[in-house]
Amino acid sequence: MGYLEVYKSWVNDSFFDEDIRKELKCITSEKEIEDRFYKELEFGTGGLRGIMGAGTNRLNKYTVGKVTLGLGHYLMDAYGKEECIKRGAVIGFDTRNNSKEYARVVADVLTGLGLKVYLMKDARPTPQLSFSVPYYKALVGVVLTASHNPKEYNGYKVYDEFGCQLVPSQADRVIQYVNEVKDYHSIDFEGNDTLLTFIDNTEEFVSEVYKQQRINNEIIKNNLNIVYTPLHGSGRIPVSKILEMDGFHCASLVEEQANDDGNFSTVKSPNPEDKEALTLGIELAKELNVDIVLGTDPDCDRVGIAVKDANNEYKLLTGNQIGSLLMDFIIRHTDLSELEKPAIVKTIVTSELGAKIAEKNDIEVFSTLTGFKFIGEKITQFEKAKDQDDLSRNFDYLFGYEESYGYLCGTHARDKDAVVSSMLICEMAAEAKSQNKTLMDKLNDIYNEYGYYKDVLESFTLKGKDGIEKINEMMSTLRNECPFTDVEKISDFNKTTFEEHGFGTYPISNVLKYELKDGSWVAVRPSGTEPKIKIYYSIRGNDESDANVRFEMIQNLIKTRMGL
Repeated sequence: MGYLEVYKSWVNDSFFDEDIRKELKCITSEKEIEDRFYKELEFGTGGLRGIMGAGTNRLNKYTVGKVTLGLGHYLMDAYGKEECIKRGAVIGFDTRNNSKEYARVVADVLTGLGLKVYLMKDARPTPQLSFSVPYYKALVGVVLTASHNPKEYNGYKVYDEFGCQLVPSQADRVIQYVNEVKDYHSIDFEGNDTLLTFIDNTEEFVSEVYKQQRINNEIIKNNLNIVYTPLHGSGRIPVSKILEMDGFHCASLVEEQANDDGNFSTVKSPNPEDKEALTLGIELAKELNVDIVLGTDPDCDRVGIAVKDANNEYKLLTGNQIGSLLMDFIIRHTDLSELEKPAIVKTIVTSELGAKIAEKNDIEVFSTLTGFKFIGEKITQFEKAKDQDDLSRNFDYLFGYEESYGYLCGTHARDKDAVVSSMLICEMAAEAKSQNKTLMDKLNDIYNEYGYYKDVLESFTLKGKDGIEKINEMMSTLRNECPFTDVEKISDFNKTTFEEHGFGTYPISNVLKYELKDGSWVAVRPSGTEPKIKIYYSIRGNDESDANVRFEMIQNLIKTRMGL
């Protein structure tokens, strides 16, 4: 059927809720109808993410139900009914609009199929869901979240029995089952409450996070003044708990952003990467004259910070800068002699600065494709190697991070965790203050030792069917015409390339990376979850001024070639 026929079938079919049909009847633009129905919202390697609303290309009760039915069929076939009843699934959700309702849809569809379900009572962080899957010995986890996206979005991510988001080889098997669900009428939304258990294991999760404590000095912790904002998200309770448990008693909450508000009414977008999202936090920090501002996104897997600079102004650090600081701090406060083969993991679009710090300390560095699931996969591979006495892969995971404000110290989760990161960021800020330094001073110390790196991410949103086509054209143009004359190496991850240390090949991924002769690099990739194309710049310079000049030249070259 064409998109107009599918649209009419939804409008006229009483199977669909009256609110859904009413929303569709109010649409007056055929272009809008086309965008809502020209395709099914795809469950891919990054899960499901999209704008909420009525239609096959929107996130709603029915598209969530379809994916869940396919997931349930996969679990039944892969593990059998007995294991599904015994171990089942854990379901979590964040504070955005409809997350709780969609989580209940997932629970009802799965219990209706005969799976045991552990459902979070309240909104909790994504890393807590990751922790909870092995904690309850479940087969799978599902979390309803769109992370740091604007309020119009929601999403659906699936985790394996180790608490790691599905990597492509796993997701491909689930996708086959999802694609076999052709008829929405086959979805049973009634559920079986005898198989449903409501849970809250926040205390157990926070206790595991606390094991990553690196400094046990109450005096310097009490001397650090903190402002924290959960940006209306799920971080408020666990982050507040871990800071208090770790001895940070001078933490002030941004009250206007401490409520569970799915409209994120005090910000344009609940993204701690954006300075605007931390505006209220910085205003409170100035009023109280605090040392550091922390902000976590709605599902509390990312954390951004603002710290004082030499002029006593609050400055946001980039994800790469925070990651490098954490790398240095964790290494300095870890007894590496207790680790046989310590390793850190980063992504291919993350700055090399943290890697340089690790290498200087004789720590193995792994690079993965973009997406924290690949870092989580490495942790699982390392642990399986220990069980199997595979000496070639037997590494001790120390730290993993990506440029998009995601970090994980410890193996309590298999996803980025803003709860443990918030604790460690405050610890290193407290240590710096005890030395009469700020984190900016610490960062400059690192630059003095390893050289200056300017890391920038540009994202361009191109919505709708036309936007997707334009993004594809850009990638095709770049593959045919290199923008740079001083390129040392071009890596096209859309082709099979080998990963280091005998772990096989990277999955195919639509990423291009240009490594330049001066040590700088540029990478381009369409987002896997949003209608965006992203350009990552890592510019190596003698100092900040030198890197800025080089950046402007490189930026102009690639954007001109892409028609931006």
